[in-house]
Amino acid sequence: MRGIVVAMECEAAAVRPHLREGDVIYLSGIGKVNAAAATQKAISDGADEIINVGVAGGFESEVEIFGVYEISRAVEYDFDLSEVNGTSPGVHDERDTPYFSLNTRGIFQSKTLGTGDKFGNGEENLPLLKSLGVGVRDMEGAAIAHVCEKAQIPFRAVKCITNIVGRGSTDSYAQNLKKALLCLSDALTSWM
Repeated sequence: MRGIVVAMECEAAAVRPHLREGDVIYLSGIGKVNAAAATQKAISDGADEIINVGVAGGFESEVEIFGVYEISRAVEYDFDLSEVNGTSPGVHDERDTPYFSLNTRGIFQSKTLGTGDKFGNGEENLPLLKSLGVGVRDMEGAAIAHVCEKAQIPFRAVKCITNIVGRGSTDSYAQNLKKALLCLSDALTSWM
């Protein structure tokens, strides 16, 4: 069984036409804890692969609005133990890298995903995100990758860009969401 984790009902609607027999959609809600809980539920239900499909923000030099990108690696950029143990931001105590690896199909250009629990227009995290090589930013993907790594379950993700980070993100997201979901659904024809 493939467990398909999505944050919002509109993302689930984009996925439904592409489901195979036995696929199950897990509507997590927005944020890292919600996504991790839904992923663990899917694994407990017997999923042998986890798929995350959704919309996300991106960085001007890395992506285009309405572009669809596979995620090759993900980082929880808001996880920071540097003051406790000197590790770099994103590095969990038990790991030596901030990145979680994902499987890709090679159908779309691959990007590094940065996940944090704040949707924002601010630029306070831009230097960190750039230093981590992040091209796409969301609020769920790296948490899903973390759970999958611990459970040794294959994981892949695809994102469609709704907004450019730091450039009127909130307004752009709202204006572009509907079209981005159509682009995402079209892309899933070959990717799922």
